[in-house]
Amino acid sequence: MKNYFHQSQPFVVPTTDGKLIEEHLGLASNGESRFSVAHMVAPPGWCEPHQTPQFDEVTIVISGKKQIEIDGELIILSAGESLFTKAGSRIKYSNPFEEPANYWSICMPAFSIDAVNREE
Repeated sequence: MKNYFHQSQPFVVPTTDGKLIEEHLGLASNGESRFSVAHMVAPPGWCEPHQTPQFDEVTIVISGKKQIEIDGELIILSAGESLFTKAGSRIKYSNPFEEPANYWSICMPAFSIDAVNREE
């Protein structure tokens, strides 16, 4: 077994909302369960339902802006800014702005659709 994993083709997560999700490390790409690392691009006007994830998450914005509602507080992340959210927080991610939000997400443990707890 090698002491490294070289990712040359991230797993592109199928979506129906126009958001690009490229998982470089994690359950879908290489079976890593301790953490996941994904590059994402959320188009203008994108949003998803509230969720209460069972994982901590770091979001790092590369370009554009991303709006995050966390436990009732509204935060706007701009390029070069980051946010750490703890597991169990009620969160809603969106991009109500006119340009795409280009960002990275690191989840600990790894992102899982079963652990995100999205509201209907």
